[in-house]
Amino acid sequence: MSARIDEFLRGLFSLEGKVAIVTGGTGVLGGAMARGLARAGARVAILGRREKNTQVVAQEIEAAGGTALATPADVLERADLERVRDRLLETWGRIDILVNAAGGTTPEATVPPDKTIFDMALEPMEYIVRLNLFGTVLPSMVFGEVMANQRQGSIVNISSMTAQRAMTRAVAYSAAKASIDNFTRWLDVELALKFGAGVRVNAIAPGYFLGEQNRSLLVNDDGSLTTRGQKVIEHTPAGRFGEPDELVGTLIWLCSPASGFVNGTVTMVDGGVNAFSGI
Repeated sequence: MSARIDEFLRGLFSLEGKVAIVTGGTGVLGGAMARGLARAGARVAILGRREKNTQVVAQEIEAAGGTALATPADVLERADLERVRDRLLETWGRIDILVNAAGGTTPEATVPPDKTIFDMALEPMEYIVRLNLFGTVLPSMVFGEVMANQRQGSIVNISSMTAQRAMTRAVAYSAAKASIDNFTRWLDVELALKFGAGVRVNAIAPGYFLGEQNRSLLVNDDGSLTTRGQKVIEHTPAGRFGEPDELVGTLIWLCSPASGFVNGTVTMVDGGVNAFSGI
């Protein structure tokens, strides 16, 4: 019986033979997702701006028995993305999965407690919207065209719980991630209607995970919670921050045959933040 179960599950969730690209693959969350895809059998291209960092993640995957390529590129530079696309097609012959994990914010695009929205310069906000939105749109155009021609593929965008709930300070990031939700639904409809149901687009909305950009806001040097970090935990029914590997199961599901009739969705992986009213 166990052998039959193993075979059944492999048929549903295996990514063997698939070729995946993870933008932002050198970050905490992007790196965890890239390693997870490799463990599920996919060959993974690690896309990030810093070549050395892409090599580190690719080497980690190879050392663990997976297959990976370091593919340094800027998600806002079409020529970079086209170079990566051509390399992958030459090396592996196809592209099956795109994870748009590149994004982030900067302090200049936030509204700190001692300021108001009227004090913020518009230019930093424009950059963050461009990074998060167009840094998802452009890879989806370049790599998604290959999937459309194949009539098969899965694009997974990375949204945020801030797209659903107002979070103080993070005005630019929240607006950009809200646009990701809409783009996810729009692109799924566009591709399915014109290229068939084999090309799907969905999104994952992580809750609070510790990364390079938010760690100092949420955790002190001694590991204790900041005031903001304490508020986050109080409004997270699970009572803790998420672990990067806890995104992997949802990602593999969205990229595998198990989710073959899942289209245009945004799946929360947030420890219950979006469900909790605060009272």
